[in-house]
Amino acid sequence: MKLNKVDNDRNPANLHRTLTLEMVRVTERAAMAAAEWRGKGNEKAADEAAVAAMKAELDEVAISGRIVIGEGEQFECDDLYVGQAVGQGEGPEVDIAVDPLEGVTLCAKNQPDSLVVLAMAERGGLLNVARNVYMHKIAIGAEYAPETVHIEWSATENVKALAKAKGVPISEITAIVLDRPRHGGLLEELRTAGVSVKLLSDGDIAGVIHAVNSADTGVDIYLGSGGAPEGVLAAAALRCIGGHMQGKLILDTPDKRLHAGEMGIEDPNRIYDVTELASGDVLFSATGVTDGSLAEGVRLRRGWVETSTVVMRSWSQTTRWIKARHAR
Repeated sequence: MKLNKVDNDRNPANLHRTLTLEMVRVTERAAMAAAEWRGKGNEKAADEAAVAAMKAELDEVAISGRIVIGEGEQFECDDLYVGQAVGQGEGPEVDIAVDPLEGVTLCAKNQPDSLVVLAMAERGGLLNVARNVYMHKIAIGAEYAPETVHIEWSATENVKALAKAKGVPISEITAIVLDRPRHGGLLEELRTAGVSVKLLSDGDIAGVIHAVNSADTGVDIYLGSGGAPEGVLAAAALRCIGGHMQGKLILDTPDKRLHAGEMGIEDPNRIYDVTELASGDVLFSATGVTDGSLAEGVRLRRGWVETSTVVMRSWSQTTRWIKARHAR
């Protein structure tokens, strides 16, 4: 029997919609803590402040939570490590992926698009990947067929196929790529093909979201490699707003392949789509630390603090923008 919305919200197998507001509180608190270090050049202090605030707020939420993507493995960090229990220990059993400060360098330099990001899914719903593992990624908007591009095609083949599907010359395609030395060949290939490239200094979660939101951003495709945890968090957002993404883990050492196997990755060469990276009912929340295209940064006033958050849910395909004022 197909459940209607009322029944589905009451079904304990799904995350309750009230958790979306609890998630907002978590990312808001972490963003406000990080903002105290904005522009001060101290990446470590900003990250530690965000981690401590996020952990404290998560433990006030009525969930039986488990960190599956966090700051690192147990004994590598004090809090938000993989496997750590969070929440009050009562309520829905959920898996949680966090990036307490996406773009630590951006925050330290007070540059755009530094965010606090959190995704929550039903137990087993988020791919468990190590913090030091990278992922090849490709993402395009939901208006295209999923098979329009493929992660194992060359960049030229992908942009040609995308231009054809869009009905424009390649010169009107814009790709977004992380500005890293490893992408030198990719950038040369894209520019030789005539593609316009937007470079990201940091923060590829926002980059993937930009690529699927072309009408607002003017970006058509995300290409390149970045952190695998950020890939899972980006996929969680895409489950809520739509869009196509493929990811392939870069397990380029025996230790990484062994550790991936211990974390449940059976096929090191598997190509994951959005629903395999983040499945079931998924919630996603991101609060701006510095101003960016997803959310405005924290505003520190004399008597209050203002925050801006985007929060999403996959089941209802709902996106909300929440601006809040907090007493100091």
